[in-house]
Amino acid sequence: MKESISKLSVNPIGSAGLADGEGTGSFEIGSKAIKWRFAHCSPLLCLFAAVFFIGCGDGGGAGTEVLTRRYSVMGGSILDIRIYSGLDSDSQAVEMAYGKVSEVDSVCNIFDPGSELSRLNATAFEEDFECGDLLWDILMKARFFHSMSGGAFDISVAPLMDLWGFHRKRQTMPSDEDLRKIMQSVGLYKVVFDEDRRAVRFTVEGMKLDLGGIAKGYAVQLAADTLSSQGIRSGLVNLAGNVRCLDLPPPGKDAYAVGIRHPKVKDALCGAMEFNALSVATSGNYEKYVTLDGRRFTHIVNPLTGFPVEDMLSVTVVTPDAGDADALSTAVFVAGPEFAGQAAQIMPDTHILIIRSAGDQDSPEIIKIGNLWNFAKIKL
Repeated sequence: MKESISKLSVNPIGSAGLADGEGTGSFEIGSKAIKWRFAHCSPLLCLFAAVFFIGCGDGGGAGTEVLTRRYSVMGGSILDIRIYSGLDSDSQAVEMAYGKVSEVDSVCNIFDPGSELSRLNATAFEEDFECGDLLWDILMKARFFHSMSGGAFDISVAPLMDLWGFHRKRQTMPSDEDLRKIMQSVGLYKVVFDEDRRAVRFTVEGMKLDLGGIAKGYAVQLAADTLSSQGIRSGLVNLAGNVRCLDLPPPGKDAYAVGIRHPKVKDALCGAMEFNALSVATSGNYEKYVTLDGRRFTHIVNPLTGFPVEDMLSVTVVTPDAGDADALSTAVFVAGPEFAGQAAQIMPDTHILIIRSAGDQDSPEIIKIGNLWNFAKIKL
């Protein structure tokens, strides 16, 4: 196993595996042994989550009781909201947070013909489409990451997702001619954004936007902000592995402990980390994929080449805002380590873990950016 950027020795002190949604194990974080257990973990949750909340460190904290709610949202993804409080009225705050996630889903669902995003996609070539506040805000965030990444993060990638069979099933590789035609409809720079009217116009026929690379993280941040606005300071929101931990840790603890899914072993962890008041998201080649002509392709497509990314295994981003973490993990998955280092310098308190194939070597390469990884253990 090759490591670069900041090197870290690995001292595993237990196994890390899950079977049928159950399992136990432990990792060292700093000088402490962090134990995790999924004794009652839903198999669906384990299937979708790329990052797991697994426990906490020792120490002081806030709150007296735990209130947990679990919902199925965004096409079957699992939303977990957990708060630490002794107030019965806080259950209403949890429902408000869930409502924010549902709102994002209803606005951004590309598979619902009645969603605002679908209506934009259907009409924006023929006429300007005026956006509501939520859709406009998430489009502006996506536009920022498109510019920041030099086009590696691009929400206009939807026609490529269709072409490669991620939205529409196919069994064979697309032809060069099909790819060439589709690429004419890809590129966020081909979209006109009227900031005064909050309106969108496509300049090329066949364009379509897909917010799958940012919507979950954006929804998590809205939910976490809603909890905070209701006076809740201890808890977390976890939507399919997009996690936002609130300012204060659980009672009697120093921090939240979050596990990172192993990119090559199903339902297993490859590491763990501790933090408060931060968000984490992972993009991985194991999440969704298609097999065409006997070759397996990840669902993360490079919008600059038109081809699925082939050398990356997973990218984990820890940063204050959950929407930023979601978008940045996708951007780094496409753009690679050099961009990751630049992003960490631009965005304060950002830490990035890259696991990628190392050529002909059996063991993957691990690249760590940010000092958070000095206190985490990664085992592959």
